[in-house]
Amino acid sequence: MTIWQERLLLVLILVVAAGLRWSGLDWDEYRHYHPDERHIAWVASSISWPDDWSTALQPEQSTFNPFYWSPTAESAGIVVPQDQRRDFAYGHVPLYMGVAAAAVAEWVAPWLIPYLPDDWLLTRDVLNGVEMIPFRHLTAVARALSGLMDLGTVLLVYLLGRRLFGPAVGLLAAAFLSVTVLHIQSAHFFIVDPFLTFFVTAALYCLIRSVERDDLPQRRQERQGKKSLRALRVFAVKLNEAPLRLHWWLLSGVAIGLAVGSKFAAVMLFVPLLLAAWATAGDRWLRWLLAGGGTAVFTFALTNPFALLDFGCEVITPGVQWGRLTIPQINWGSCYLGNISTQRSMVQGQAALPFTYQYEGTLPYLYHAEMLLRWGMGPLLGLLALAGLGWAVWQGLRPFLPWLRLFWTKRPSAWRDGLVRVWQRAQQPNPYLPHYLLLSWLVPYLLTTGNFQVKFMRYLLPATPILLLYGAAMIWQGRRTEDGGRRRWRWGVTAVTLLFTGLYALAFVNMYGQPHPWAEASRWVFANLPPGTLILSERWDDSLPSNMVIDGRSRFRREYENEELTWLIRTGRLDNEEKLVQNLSLLAEADYLVIMSNRVYGVVPRLPERYPLSGQYHQLLFDGALGYEPVAVFGRFPHLGNFHLIPDHFGWPGLTPPTAVADTLDQHPGLSLGRADESFTVYDQPLTIIFHKVEPLTVEEMRGLFE
Repeated sequence: MTIWQERLLLVLILVVAAGLRWSGLDWDEYRHYHPDERHIAWVASSISWPDDWSTALQPEQSTFNPFYWSPTAESAGIVVPQDQRRDFAYGHVPLYMGVAAAAVAEWVAPWLIPYLPDDWLLTRDVLNGVEMIPFRHLTAVARALSGLMDLGTVLLVYLLGRRLFGPAVGLLAAAFLSVTVLHIQSAHFFIVDPFLTFFVTAALYCLIRSVERDDLPQRRQERQGKKSLRALRVFAVKLNEAPLRLHWWLLSGVAIGLAVGSKFAAVMLFVPLLLAAWATAGDRWLRWLLAGGGTAVFTFALTNPFALLDFGCEVITPGVQWGRLTIPQINWGSCYLGNISTQRSMVQGQAALPFTYQYEGTLPYLYHAEMLLRWGMGPLLGLLALAGLGWAVWQGLRPFLPWLRLFWTKRPSAWRDGLVRVWQRAQQPNPYLPHYLLLSWLVPYLLTTGNFQVKFMRYLLPATPILLLYGAAMIWQGRRTEDGGRRRWRWGVTAVTLLFTGLYALAFVNMYGQPHPWAEASRWVFANLPPGTLILSERWDDSLPSNMVIDGRSRFRREYENEELTWLIRTGRLDNEEKLVQNLSLLAEADYLVIMSNRVYGVVPRLPERYPLSGQYHQLLFDGALGYEPVAVFGRFPHLGNFHLIPDHFGWPGLTPPTAVADTLDQHPGLSLGRADESFTVYDQPLTIIFHKVEPLTVEEMRGLFE
């Protein structure tokens, strides 16, 4: 392959990746149906350039502080609190980048819009040619920025693969990542995970570049042969004689600081940083570690200032008594640590949050693997990624097998000899070191994340580029048979995997060309229900209708009354007669009921110990026993033409859907890949059902139906 062929293929891959990530950015008409995105955009809309720089770093005065609504906070078109605390569980970096990108778009718009077609998404949304309020415009720009960051990750995976395995593996890994549905979906949201993934991959690439020394003699001769000042020549020679490439080492520290500044989970990047310093710098490993780690800390402090400045919160570590030793209670006060602690409690299942109950009964590691195989990557690419992980771990262990065998004997001298040999081998230049750097990030991250009680699919996003890199390497590094069988085998696997995964990615993006079910259901409500109608929804889910403009007229949610059914809260003994009667009273009073998604019925019927009474409700509703019947069903699914990929919302909780819902699904022929993680479907492809009361029942009559 010539260099021009390689570059042409890379450009083609990036164009495909960009098209998949930037198509359908208005997938919800910018109505903020993703709750995390909604909160981040809400906070971002109040971040502004300070009028008084003397207060810029004062936590309760600054307009930069994501942990506090400043006294002057405001944003056109939405309600913004002022002078009070707010929660923000992420780093500052994605927040500031989104705000800066929106400001740049506003600045360049007057110069660009006259030269661009009016109906382009770039003109209409990113450059705000339709004059959206800042809350919506910032979301449009930040979604485009998320896609750009993920596009950068595709490029970095190519560079990583090229450095470690050659151009073919780099191109193949980039091609795999370009059509990975989990990345395509995440790139459509203004969330921190695409930013985290980019900076993690950048940090690993810079670390690997910093430990490579193969081309130093040639580089040293080139630098010495140049006509430059003697002092600069001497400095260049000394720099090349260092155990690590200083500029790449410092860049890796910058990338680590930005990654941790995006999400705290990136703190595990200090493991490969430590490994690189210890394995390469010899006796000077500590000073190199301090240089790289210090750069990371400085970058974090510079881009996340209020993580170090805002100590106005209450973050208490309980006192501990160990024999005669007493450790007193400590109030750390850090709002950043407080938000991180809250997130830690959530992902480990220590915080009783109803939206995390969906993961009760799921198996560590296996659930993540199942979701990747079913929906996140698709069966073929998912199998390839998981096989690549096993191949990479095996390749990392192989060099140590001869020495580790010595430990299997019972002779102490063999153990001692084995330890000495392993230590001596570790002190020598290690050609496997770049792979160990990747594995020292990948394996600990997967071990910790896969064991979380809460298993949102997006948590695997920082690991998937490396998984796909090793999957591509496994194909291209396979053993060659005498008749050239490896070439046919690898081309066959590559072609089939790219074909089917690419079709899946195209089907997924096609879904964004259809109206969002909640927007479509809102239009139905405005068209068919008179203002003042009581519409029931379920707590912890959204509600209808959404605010929108119809035929030039603004319509608002407040035109209708809304009450929430509380099936998902008050578990165990609190799921009692009182709770049941309160909900049945609302059912007796209302005429319309909305099931926005499977957020509630996908959990409550499946956990009878938590919900002995509430768990019976949804099947009774679906059977029509409570007097309600579906009058409208809205959904959208990945599709190619008339072939659809439909998630199974009802099988896992053991429910039979209403006849009208089953008929609607039958009108979408295709294939079901089985159950889907709620976080994969609830934001951009929910199944929404509107029920109308056709037979009024009293509370007592409905109560008699519950066991």
